[in-house]
Amino acid sequence: MRRVVASLVALLLGVPALPQSSKDPTFHTSIKLVVVNATVTRKDGTPVENLTKDDFEVFEDGKPQRLQTVELQRLDTKPLPPLQPSLQARTPTPPPRSKPIDTEAALTKYQDRRLMVLFLDFSSMEQAEQLRSVAAAQKFISTQLTSSDMVSIMVYSSNLRTLIDFTDDRDLLLDTLKSLHIGEGSELAAMADTGADAEDQSGQFVADETEFNIFNTDLKLMALEDAARKLAPYPEKKALVYFSSGVEKTGVDNQSQLRATINTAVRSNVAFYPIDARGLVASAPGGNATVAAPVGSNLYSGAGQRSLRDSFFNQQETLDSLAADTGGKALLDSNDLTLGMRQVQKDVESYYILAYVSTNTAEDGRYRRIQVKLAPKAAQLKAKVTYREGYYAPTTFARMQAADKEALLAEALASDNPVTDLPLAVEVDYFRIAKGKYFVPVSVKIPGSALNFQSKGTKAATELDFIGAVTDTKGKAVSSERDTIPLKLDQAKASEVTRKQIQYDTGFTLAPGKYHLRFVARENGGGKTGTFETAFTVPDLGSGSALRLSSVILSNQRESLKGQIAAVQNNKKLLAQNPLIDSDGQKTVPNVTRVFRPGQNMFVYLEVYDPGAPESATGTPARFASVEATFGLYQGDKKVFESRSVRSNRFSPRGDGILPVSMSTQLKDLKPGQYTCQVSVIDELGKKFAFPRTPIVIMPAVATN
Repeated sequence: MRRVVASLVALLLGVPALPQSSKDPTFHTSIKLVVVNATVTRKDGTPVENLTKDDFEVFEDGKPQRLQTVELQRLDTKPLPPLQPSLQARTPTPPPRSKPIDTEAALTKYQDRRLMVLFLDFSSMEQAEQLRSVAAAQKFISTQLTSSDMVSIMVYSSNLRTLIDFTDDRDLLLDTLKSLHIGEGSELAAMADTGADAEDQSGQFVADETEFNIFNTDLKLMALEDAARKLAPYPEKKALVYFSSGVEKTGVDNQSQLRATINTAVRSNVAFYPIDARGLVASAPGGNATVAAPVGSNLYSGAGQRSLRDSFFNQQETLDSLAADTGGKALLDSNDLTLGMRQVQKDVESYYILAYVSTNTAEDGRYRRIQVKLAPKAAQLKAKVTYREGYYAPTTFARMQAADKEALLAEALASDNPVTDLPLAVEVDYFRIAKGKYFVPVSVKIPGSALNFQSKGTKAATELDFIGAVTDTKGKAVSSERDTIPLKLDQAKASEVTRKQIQYDTGFTLAPGKYHLRFVARENGGGKTGTFETAFTVPDLGSGSALRLSSVILSNQRESLKGQIAAVQNNKKLLAQNPLIDSDGQKTVPNVTRVFRPGQNMFVYLEVYDPGAPESATGTPARFASVEATFGLYQGDKKVFESRSVRSNRFSPRGDGILPVSMSTQLKDLKPGQYTCQVSVIDELGKKFAFPRTPIVIMPAVATN
């Protein structure tokens, strides 16, 4: 029976069966097994370990399914004797190379074994936290491992690496941990907090946090998703212990990536057990020695301290979500990090692997609910059965008709199972166009390498579909967008595009308020789809005493509308409303990723609303204004660059009280690294000022031959 299962298995209908050895006959079949793990416990919590296939009933969407096999995984919970220190020095064994997972081996090799992955996210941890995590892992392996435990070690710094596959060789595991380079990736830990500056009370800047951003939560979540996908071919339960120092969520953050990571883990039967490597933290006012000194009066008012605490809880909230939604548990605010690994041993006890071939062969991507019951003959046990309650069916894009593809795009917009095959970077901004009315431009960046151009004579062609919707806090739709962008380029231009990025811009007209954006893009050459969603706020810039500013746009590119590759097709009114397009048809393209290079021009654009002193007590807009602006780059508390100041006093013809401010300079003599960009805006007549800030990254200059 195991050999039959090995030739058919595809976990949760989302992972194709891997090839068998060349000695075995090859069968081509679309049959795929659905694998469900079920734990059966008595009232006192002890596992029931004597059930057979005839003792279970399985239903999918209410329809009975025929079980192909049922296997018991009997797991031990008693720790092995502690390892004794060797008197003789032992030559460290280099970690073995990862090998592709063989499906048949995965079904037989790990019978009665508890599979545990120690995932060390060095990109989020300072050196001290890396040391604490490695020490905890070493202690656990030396003193807490049971005869049922098989452990794998993965490390993420700038990329995901599997250092060692599942093994019960404690010496080999300890040697692998000792071989880790402490400090690797720690320079990225400071980039984990990508939200608005804690000391920036203006709220004008919120860091974009998307795939291409060098300081990026999505990259960490994508690494976890990739790890879960690598573990999918194993039908057993898997527990991934995630050592990190929190995962930050910002205001403009792709919430779809978090959901996609969780969905992949559920499909792959992986439970996340996050461990906060910072342990029990007492936050000092103004932050500890790892952060720059606070500015202004926030240290004394408590505003800065509240912001720091909010950021800390925000990071832990993501860890908690990863655990709760995948069936794991998060270890937060504890200095004994081994508790998180011991929790895995408590949770993953003896269980059954159930496999069946679904009677629903449709590849429609829909959610299928699973129900597992004990058969009437075993009902007298009055046992509790726990299991994963469903999965998402796969989809096959190439076989779909046009109407089905359109329906699939609409379903992707509404689905709770977001697809993230196509990387997206999205920026949401706001500009006032009238009292109580705002234009909200949305900029979408896609890597050219993700485009699947098809040759058509001397041309290369593909097509991009976009669909988006904005809802209010009650979930009511307030605006939507649907667009198709055909791309037909000569071969040389297409080759150039695949090495760069393309950007698509659209927008919405909204009133002040809190909203939620969900945006889906699809590349029709291969059917890759990407989902981005975020909450955002359009402030009411007609009230309050503070200086009223639009979003601050950072850019390294200005281009003619005629030269745009992915120009909006269906809504030409956007061109007239977009303040980033001047009268000559030149557009300032937002730098969604906040990544610049030396020698590039850096453009800054913003708008000041109702500057100057009002002419009367009724608040009549002033006829004259004088606003001075400049921007600088900081590393820590040291200013390393400052632009020339500009003075703006000419109102825009687009509306009353709109004063545009434009600045530009060439980035020279700046070392690669992370900087804080601070824009200083002073309304001289109104005697008001604002200093919005955001992190950026300057990459090394591109080498030329």
